[in-house]
Amino acid sequence: MKAQDIMTRNPACCTASDTVQHAARLMAEHDCGCIPVVDDLRSKKIAGTITDRDIACRCTAEGGSPDTPVGELMSPNPSCCGPDADVRDAVRIMAERQVRRVPIVDKDGCCVGIIAQADLARAEDRGISDQEVGRVVERVSRPARRPRSEGDAVRPEVR
Repeated sequence: MKAQDIMTRNPACCTASDTVQHAARLMAEHDCGCIPVVDDLRSKKIAGTITDRDIACRCTAEGGSPDTPVGELMSPNPSCCGPDADVRDAVRIMAERQVRRVPIVDKDGCCVGIIAQADLARAEDRGISDQEVGRVVERVSRPARRPRSEGDAVRPEVR
């Protein structure tokens, strides 16, 4: 099964200059916990991700303002997969990087989708077993030795 078979297509995106409040509104409107951050909304070239946890821990907990630019809180350069990659590449990234979502980018690095743990759980009828989903959830949920986030400064990988 390919990443494009289970990804959420055309996810809501924001830019680094957008406010945290704008990113939070997108999360509420689209019922998601992660928004890809792109260079601009036309090309959608991936620059990072911002999660509800980033907003809570890096902004709200620190007394930050809703007007804080996303670029100050985002996790830059997330590990990514291409739409034709085997879905197990996304599973591997989630487990190795301890992240719950993997942006899907085209050959130019432009965001065309995102795969979340929930997408894996819903893909059981497409070849992802409950055991595989359970292993990913377990590995992602292990306590980290240091604070980490969705991106952890690694250049986007397209597989």
